[in-house]
Amino acid sequence: MNNSMYLRHDVINKDGKKHTYWRLVRSVRIDNKVRQETVAQLGELTAAGRERARMLAKKLGGHEDEPGLFDPPIEREVAQIRLNGVKLERVRRFGDIWLGMKLWRMAGLHEFFHSHLTKGKEDILWATLAEILVIARLCEPSSELHIAEDWLRKTALGDMLWFDDAQINDDRLYRGLDYILPFKEAIEAHLKKKWENLFGIHYDLLLYDVTSTYFEGRMERNPQAQRGHSRDHRPDCKQVCIGLVVTREGYPLGYEVFPGNLNDSKTVRGIVDTMETRHGKADRIWVWDRGMQSAELATWMRTGGRRYVMALPKSELAGHMDALTETSGWKTVKNSGVEVKYTTINEPDSEDVLLLCRSEERRQKEAAMHELFAGRIEKSLQSLTCRLSRCRKPAKAAQVQRQIGRILERNQRSAGFFEIHCEAAPANPSGLSLSWNHVTEKESRAKLSEGCYVLRTNIRDWKEEDIWSMYIQLTHVEAAFRIQKSELEIRPVWHQTEKRMKAHILVCFLAYVLWKIMEQWQSRAGLGNSPRTILEELGQIHSGDVVLPTVSGEQIRLRCIVRPEKAQSIILQRLGLDIPRRMRIPAGISGM
Repeated sequence: MNNSMYLRHDVINKDGKKHTYWRLVRSVRIDNKVRQETVAQLGELTAAGRERARMLAKKLGGHEDEPGLFDPPIEREVAQIRLNGVKLERVRRFGDIWLGMKLWRMAGLHEFFHSHLTKGKEDILWATLAEILVIARLCEPSSELHIAEDWLRKTALGDMLWFDDAQINDDRLYRGLDYILPFKEAIEAHLKKKWENLFGIHYDLLLYDVTSTYFEGRMERNPQAQRGHSRDHRPDCKQVCIGLVVTREGYPLGYEVFPGNLNDSKTVRGIVDTMETRHGKADRIWVWDRGMQSAELATWMRTGGRRYVMALPKSELAGHMDALTETSGWKTVKNSGVEVKYTTINEPDSEDVLLLCRSEERRQKEAAMHELFAGRIEKSLQSLTCRLSRCRKPAKAAQVQRQIGRILERNQRSAGFFEIHCEAAPANPSGLSLSWNHVTEKESRAKLSEGCYVLRTNIRDWKEEDIWSMYIQLTHVEAAFRIQKSELEIRPVWHQTEKRMKAHILVCFLAYVLWKIMEQWQSRAGLGNSPRTILEELGQIHSGDVVLPTVSGEQIRLRCIVRPEKAQSIILQRLGLDIPRRMRIPAGISGM
């Protein structure tokens, strides 16, 4: 079922006056029921509110259109038209593409690429190809072949960038990838300044995490493509690792691509050196998650005068069970359901401290998982015992042990809670019997550590809740990875060479930059935080050529934009945007 959006309003009496509050809602199908889901609380749609949205759009640089792209309204022009010959031609998707172009210019990427990519004898500028690649990745993620053969002809992007769709093929888009890749570092430096100008971002806190993206194909021409720990649950495919750095607000600052078999902890030193070389060695704090911690890395960070907060593996809790059982010293972080307290680190001459954290919500989740997997193990062992008792011929002990191993592998979270014995049993037709008992010590320790985790930091003069608040900002990096994989479809990668693979990742990175600007823009305009919802709704606004034959035998062609429906008009008003009425048809290419 396609989601449809419309307006709802509630009338509230306050101080003797009636106030009408509007909501933008959509119908979604959940199981077999259709329910209403609120997309955004629009409040009172007053003239003052619309003006505030308009000023915000102007500040972001998204209010003005490309000079000469749109025609002014027609005034006092009269022509006699043959009504039976009026036609509508070249209907194209317009709204989401137009919004994508505005985001491209808000990010300053239009000026950046036109100033950095040299102009030669090419029919279409390389800067234009870069814009095509990124806007396509934002609006409808797909391959270069699909963009060239199908997507472009259905959109008005060629009309707005003044090129003929027939001029674009997949080979030209591939060469566009080759042209933009060398400017990766310059793009990151440009974006750093842009974040400061648009949103007043500071770089006192940098968040770092690593993910992986996998390939389809043998990847024999890409030495970075290796098999390793797959976050995508595709161990059968080669992959690369991507390390992303974002600010405390979630704005992407830079990224690096690493071989797919490189341990996460080995990537940190390189990314820190890279960021310090490009942006200076300021007094900033680095935050990263478990899996990257090592004593050598902590020593290197301290020696260089760097401050950090890192999560430690769950196994580190084993040395702090006494501190976990103590009821004193815990502080509650406001509005989080989390308790924290400092404890000492068992390392000689170390100036670091550990922060123990425990979450009731997380405890309930981990307890439920332990119970679920333990129950599965019990049920599987009972089933295996029944099969052995019914077996009419002797069973092989090695085969039974392999089955036990598979049961424990599928339920690793609770595998350590069981001690399983497979012994000879002459009285049993299979010749084997199965017995098991619970390891109560491990179960008790696991129960005590449920919902708990530990952070390590060399910042000793901050409150416990402030350290925890810094660490929890890592959710911004996780959200960035989730968006790149689910919304921008960075995976799987089909490019077989290292350069093309890196260019593909750069295009996805730039699409995420536009996504993040849109997210902040709509959030400040009171439209929620789902850019995909806005893009899909505005994507229903189309352009088309209205062909008007005159009685004198001439033909008038007007490239018009469909008038937005009410819900779309509300979105545009809140964003402070006025959708144009007509596009200008370039002289000499009216058949485009």
